[in-house]
Amino acid sequence: MNTGFNSIRKTIILASAALALSACSPVPETITPADPTFTNAAAVQQQFADGSLTSVALVEHYLAAIAEHNHQGHNIRAIIEVNPEALAIAAELDREREQGITRGPLHGMPVVIKANIATADTMATTAGAKVMAGFITASDAEHIQQLREAGAIIMGKANLSEWANFRGSNSISGWSGIGGQTRNPHVLTHNPCGSSAGSGAAVAADFSLLAIGTETDGSIMCPTSVNGVVGIKSTRGSVAGHGIIPIAAAQDIAGPMARYVYDAALLLDGMATAAARARFGMPLSEAAQQPFSGESVVLVRAYDQRFTSVQALTNQVAEALRSNGVEVIEVTEWNLPNHLGQAELEVLVYEFKRDLEQWFVDFDAPVQTMQEVIDYNLANADTELALFGQEYFDIAAAVDLEAHKPSYEAALALSRELAEGHLNRYLQDLGAAAIIIPAYGPSWPIPPVEGPGYSFGTSTAAAVSGYPAITIPGGKEGPLPVGLSMIGLPWSEAQLVSLASMLESELGGFQQPLFLPELPATNAED
Repeated sequence: MNTGFNSIRKTIILASAALALSACSPVPETITPADPTFTNAAAVQQQFADGSLTSVALVEHYLAAIAEHNHQGHNIRAIIEVNPEALAIAAELDREREQGITRGPLHGMPVVIKANIATADTMATTAGAKVMAGFITASDAEHIQQLREAGAIIMGKANLSEWANFRGSNSISGWSGIGGQTRNPHVLTHNPCGSSAGSGAAVAADFSLLAIGTETDGSIMCPTSVNGVVGIKSTRGSVAGHGIIPIAAAQDIAGPMARYVYDAALLLDGMATAAARARFGMPLSEAAQQPFSGESVVLVRAYDQRFTSVQALTNQVAEALRSNGVEVIEVTEWNLPNHLGQAELEVLVYEFKRDLEQWFVDFDAPVQTMQEVIDYNLANADTELALFGQEYFDIAAAVDLEAHKPSYEAALALSRELAEGHLNRYLQDLGAAAIIIPAYGPSWPIPPVEGPGYSFGTSTAAAVSGYPAITIPGGKEGPLPVGLSMIGLPWSEAQLVSLASMLESELGGFQQPLFLPELPATNAED
């Protein structure tokens, strides 16, 4: 077992003890300041408790990293905007801690959030689109309000694929009109994937301890995988959707992105609704410290021949599980049902028209219809449409919500039936606690750099069904990360988190990016 992750587990236990003792233990007169570089939440909790780290110092660390490498240096472009009030908020939370007041486990921890999530502060909510530039919402998204109450610091807004990657059919992941092109911290010529590109790149590059993305189909899972971090797409409805600039209510959900499983679980504890937390059965941060209790899992080996790293990863996973007493049921195919993709697209297009225009009205946006967005882009086509078009907007704007409603309802029912049936073959019929599957292939070059393109992704079944999924760092194809996903039945998050934590320890977990300027020639043909 990886000794580094044994150390992280020990840190989690020590952090809990330190929090309990901090109120009655004397503080040493001289404290050596902690180095927060590529730290983890368990260490931060312990350091907050023993006084070696403050929220102000942690936020200063991230603001310095952003200043050095977001728009210069490595030019990651993960962050659209930083919160000018972040240090003042951190200072207030430090004062509360000094007075013996902690709002919860997230007290004083900085979070960056995707720029399609509403915040009632000075930061704009834009989905990366210039037509929305400078738009300030009057209220927080519901899950953001929960995080503020829990003591989290909303430190900045992360770049994304414009309109959550649902503007044009040939979109470039990680590009938005406002934020430009986010780059993968591992290899700077390569794609960070989308649409939560900035959120994934931010935690990988050490621009933040925690981040939030949103998923419709792969928008958390893909950037998590290719940036080599952890992401959780929880059960449908477990995180309140109010305030997210939508694609489609049927599938949209916000979720945590972080460097470690415990960190992501801790953030999800703060984001989830009260009803969801009750159904989880325990705090997910506690579940990350529990041994995995499942008797069997399904391991999908359908992608073993695609990349040498994928086969090495599935071999390692099988060995690790069996050595921990888990039965491994291996399957060699992952063929989604016919018509699933077509039915899903019909749902997304219909709900895009319905939900986006309702969001415009509810939040008093600078535009009120999809057609206004289309017209703005056409009037500024030399910049807004220079790289790709707006076909999804065109198709959705033409939808007649009343006339198309029967077809949409049939497509919604069919898509869920097909996705659930596909997953239930393994989770129910075989009685497996989880499906384990390679998440996405390695990152591909950002145009106009030439090289192999997008290879595969496995997020659709969980996205459409609304079943929970967790993606963790799995292995590497050269310097490029390859992620591993775990999918379970609804409300099985606690068991998935414990499984993910176990595999994180076995596989080695997060590895710091190398910020390579290009892919080494020896890997160019992989």
